Amino acid sequence: MSTITMGVDLAKQVFSVCELDGAGRVSQRKDLKRDSFAIWLVQLPPGTVVAMEACSGAHHWARRCIEYGLVPRLMAAQFVKPFRKSQGSKNDRNDAEAIATAARQGNMRFVAVETVDQQARLSWHRVREGYKAEGLAVSNRIRGLMAEFGVVVARSDHALRRALVDDVVRQQLPTMLHPLLDELQQHWQQVRERIAACDTTIAAHAKADTRSVRVQRLICVGPLTADALVATIGDGREFTHGRQLSAWLGLTPTQHSSGGKQRLGEISRRGDSYLRTLLIQGARSSLQRANAVALEKATAEQIWIRGLAQRLPFGKVLVAIANKHARQLWAMLARDEDYDAEAWLKHPMVQRPATSRKQTVAA
Repeated sequence: MSTITMGVDLAKQVFSVCELDGAGRVSQRKDLKRDSFAIWLVQLPPGTVVAMEACSGAHHWARRCIEYGLVPRLMAAQFVKPFRKSQGSKNDRNDAEAIATAARQGNMRFVAVETVDQQARLSWHRVREGYKAEGLAVSNRIRGLMAEFGVVVARSDHALRRALVDDVVRQQLPTMLHPLLDELQQHWQQVRERIAACDTTIAAHAKADTRSVRVQRLICVGPLTADALVATIGDGREFTHGRQLSAWLGLTPTQHSSGGKQRLGEISRRGDSYLRTLLIQGARSSLQRANAVALEKATAEQIWIRGLAQRLPFGKVLVAIANKHARQLWAMLARDEDYDAEAWLKHPMVQRPATSRKQTVAA
């Protein structure tokens, strides 16, 4: 393994590179254009550590480094910032040096390099989210235009679609506005069709992946969440345990502890906001199902959820359920296990009823 560490500040056209020797001293700096940077990577000795921030294009260059026998190290930007010598003087060269210095820390947490398949699958999710935002913007634009002329529509897509084809409503609007509303309605319909097409493709991806099929056996995890989870974390083995995954998703409280006193704040909301949103939405469905099922037919998890709902506010209940689901999903992926609702009974710390212990001894 080479002792040289290269810090690279990525950009679209001009990349800044800082080389640190084995003692952590800067041996050289250079600025390379995109084509020159690709040629420069090939010339590096195998085993050289190439450190980058996990930004746009970082996974592409990390895969190129692996092809050339190099060791890519991707880090979150917030972990690099403290190593920049001057917080008030930010430039590409200072950033490259800070990246290289941060990568040399023994306790640094690195981002796993995503495969081409993972990035391609996540692209469908990103575009779908863009279509959702665009569809909401178009519907709000239509509502705003109609409200200008005294026509206020209920806050639902169904009500808006019904109003747009209602002759009585159209008569209340100026004739000059009709062609414009028709165009907006057509555009809105196209966006909804695009979202439906994304849903179909994502469902097909989830169906073709055995890991996605496995995690869907957990209640309230559908194709969208399953595909996003597997495409983001793969088998989940980059995390030591499920608690690390839930913390990475921002489902754990912030801490302001000192002097032996624990002070917990609100959830950190760090990490992947998209996955966190999907898990919390799934937790909402889990809560509804737990409240709807009869107590004698409820599972152990549903009884736990009902107990939470009785003593905690609604929002905290959802976060607690999402946190538990994240840890369960990690166990299913990292250990290649199917969902087992009674898995908690196998834990050595579980207190079993006395009758169960007597039956075990007799057996």
